Amino acid sequence: MAAGAGALAPLPGVPSASLHEFPYPPQSRPRVSGGSPAGGVPPATDLVLGATAGCLACVLTNPLEVVKTRLQLQGELQPPGTYPRPYRGVLRALGAVRRADGLRGLQKGLAASLLYQGLMNGVRFYCYSHAEDAGWTRYPGGTVAAGAIAGAVGAFVGSPAYLVKTHLQAQTLSSVAVGHQHNHESISGAFESIYRQHGVAGLWRGVTGAVPRVAVGSAAQLATFASAKDWVCEHQWFGEGSWAAVLAGGMVSGVAVAVAMTPFDVVSTRLYNQPVDADGTGKLYRGFLDCILQIASKEGLLGLYKGIGAVYLRLGPHTVLSLFFWDELRKMVQHQQPPGP
Repeated sequence: MAAGAGALAPLPGVPSASLHEFPYPPQSRPRVSGGSPAGGVPPATDLVLGATAGCLACVLTNPLEVVKTRLQLQGELQPPGTYPRPYRGVLRALGAVRRADGLRGLQKGLAASLLYQGLMNGVRFYCYSHAEDAGWTRYPGGTVAAGAIAGAVGAFVGSPAYLVKTHLQAQTLSSVAVGHQHNHESISGAFESIYRQHGVAGLWRGVTGAVPRVAVGSAAQLATFASAKDWVCEHQWFGEGSWAAVLAGGMVSGVAVAVAMTPFDVVSTRLYNQPVDADGTGKLYRGFLDCILQIASKEGLLGLYKGIGAVYLRLGPHTVLSLFFWDELRKMVQHQQPPGP
């Protein structure tokens, strides 16, 4: 099952839609002896490969995640035009991060991001596979519902890693700092500090924003990606099945996904990063709904769309990179397996 350069070969388990931040979920796969799919890769192996692919894509897109976090925390609960803006737009924000934190600053929180990608994507891939095997995706709307539920479960499991990622990516020099500064020394130090002060429950602080964020993002992309990719091919911009068509479809679909997901993304970032009392109660927001209402009333409705440029620019590349890495990893595994009888 070789794929030519830039071509997307038909893979067992590659459907016409994808979940945000990890390769296309598996659809109906004929089984062979031993319970492996016809493509020769067991489901458990596919789960690991999908998580690995998401992590590889994360390395390349993490700088946009750093910028997104800074943009979403900038001017927190302040009326527009009343606060300094060290970060203006995606490109200038990338430059501001580099000047303040050096080139390594563009990869702040990378270890926590990789941990989150591995946990969230692995669990989401696993849950979606079970939903498909149970036949849920055969019903109208079943694919979207299964994607949303799988995304929600994955977000819950990966929430502690996303909490630490947000803290680390927000940290910078005081002259360009935005949002609360937690001043962790490392990823291990962050986990230790949060656990020591607030226990296990403290590690899941902010999860009420993360679950709807990933659920909405997954559902929106599943609902729009296939039609967006088909639209690109119908206009003959790129050849059907090419990587360029997949990327273009991801970027077109990303418009809808960014519009639907960014408010939840902003709320998630704020809930994760806010300072807390000794008992773990947030000092700025009481919860998900209170955060939305405060942002809308003090920053205006556009405050819920801070960082939307970085969100959008990250969606398409991350999706197609995840798929590309997953495809290549699967072929490597298949080449290592002995030929069938």
